[in-house]
Amino acid sequence: MKTIDEVIKAKTTGLYYGNRLIIPFQAHFLKVVIENEIITDFSSGSKGIIVNEEDDFTNLYFLDYKDLKNSLTKYESIKFVVVEKGKDIFNLKNHKKIAVYLEEKHKARIEETDADILFIE
Repeated sequence: MKTIDEVIKAKTTGLYYGNRLIIPFQAHFLKVVIENEIITDFSSGSKGIIVNEEDDFTNLYFLDYKDLKNSLTKYESIKFVVVEKGKDIFNLKNHKKIAVYLEEKHKARIEETDADILFIE
């Protein structure tokens, strides 16, 4: 299993198909921002998103979207606030702000955002 830092440093990409985003790490999700929607409920009964962890990656299913690529412009990203699995979720220094940009051929570019970037808190 790759860590978030390893994925970002190596510029490892994720994948997307339809409403499914596949990211090459596991994390505790605190917040997801897509378009104008802020998702903070990741329980099994959540109506906006399903998070499904596998051994080496995580599937995110955005239930309100049929096709992620056609829902976002090339300048928009899906933003996350996450904490690496195994790290203290209550230590704010462990909170990472991640942006995922959907590119051609189903590639999802993953970047850690600058602390100064506009991010809905």
